[in-house]
Amino acid sequence: MVEVANRSRAEQYSTPLSRVPFTRTQICEEARQAVQQVLGSGWVTSGPQVIEFEREFAEHVGARKAIAVSSCTAALELALRALHLQAGSRVLMSTVTFCGAASAIVHAGLQPVLADVDPITAMPSPVTVAAAARAAGGVHAMVVVHLGGLPTPVAELAEAAGISLDHVVEDAAHALGTVVGDQVVGTISRATCFSFYATKNLAIGEGGMLTTDDDELADAVSRARLHGLSKDAWRRYLPGGDWRYDVMDDGLKANMTDVQAAIGRAQLRRFDETQARRAKRAARYDSLIVDIPGLTLPPRPSSGVHAWHLYAVRVRPDFGVRRDDLITALGERGIGTSVHFIPVHRLTWYGRLCLQAPGGFPGAEGVFEQTLSLPLDQVLTDEDVETVCTALAEIGGAR
Repeated sequence: MVEVANRSRAEQYSTPLSRVPFTRTQICEEARQAVQQVLGSGWVTSGPQVIEFEREFAEHVGARKAIAVSSCTAALELALRALHLQAGSRVLMSTVTFCGAASAIVHAGLQPVLADVDPITAMPSPVTVAAAARAAGGVHAMVVVHLGGLPTPVAELAEAAGISLDHVVEDAAHALGTVVGDQVVGTISRATCFSFYATKNLAIGEGGMLTTDDDELADAVSRARLHGLSKDAWRRYLPGGDWRYDVMDDGLKANMTDVQAAIGRAQLRRFDETQARRAKRAARYDSLIVDIPGLTLPPRPSSGVHAWHLYAVRVRPDFGVRRDDLITALGERGIGTSVHFIPVHRLTWYGRLCLQAPGGFPGAEGVFEQTLSLPLDQVLTDEDVETVCTALAEIGGAR
């Protein structure tokens, strides 16, 4: 204990605590070199790297425009602002998602309306969406989440909510690489919002991107991400540039830096390769977990492509060990896990702010009590998967 106490905080956090951590962030060597070039260029905030990252990302997903921002949460808020809804308009969202979606709705001056989820997919279905919209007296927009990278039928949910795709914003924080039917996520709705947080399939550390085919919305978000200024610093300070600017809209400070963009560009070039690795590890999990009694495999799409951001099993009562006790037992063996997510209606602040239908959220409650996300990242090996599954089988068999 004394030895640990005397070590620096950096040394303590650099010590690997798990044999198989829940996730590890891998920044490729090309990204490291690109950052050094940016640092030596004399320009590190939003500039040419951001412009190129936006162009390359839009091309990758097949969208006309991409706007780089500070986070997926910021992208969601900016997209909702750009819909120009009346203050207090009702926006439907899943209760099984990260609280950032509710935060974006509230900060955009709108009213979150929570929908229950299908007990298998853990995402809203046309039935739960229609019920929530009806109970709220109708909704004006919707945030659709692709939980864990599983594709959700965006158009069907919009129809069930009684709104057009022009009033849908997709939360694709988990869904870079997801395909719904034959449509790549990033090209389906009015605006799609991605995350580059440290745990995501394309990891920068922080950052986000919004894609759209709507030029007007793209222009509005581009201005609003930097205080509503008519020109960013890069364009003002270019040779021959003009220092004058106007403030065109109410905005945020939510721009991306060239340092982040340089990392993102290099990571994007390796994205297809890393996605293939994630899919192989998910298949390896499948082959081993299918023989462990009491565990249910993650749902599969009937069509399209799963991005495999998460590999989340269900721990059924017949496993013999409660989900929370299983988390503890795996942790004692050096295996990291997580739970995605605590339902929004269970969170004190948002439980008060969000509109909720009578009857509660039986689907979400059932999902929450059983779901468990196992380790999955770009550097996970088959041996790591086997270590996790051996532990699961031994813990379940020890009951």
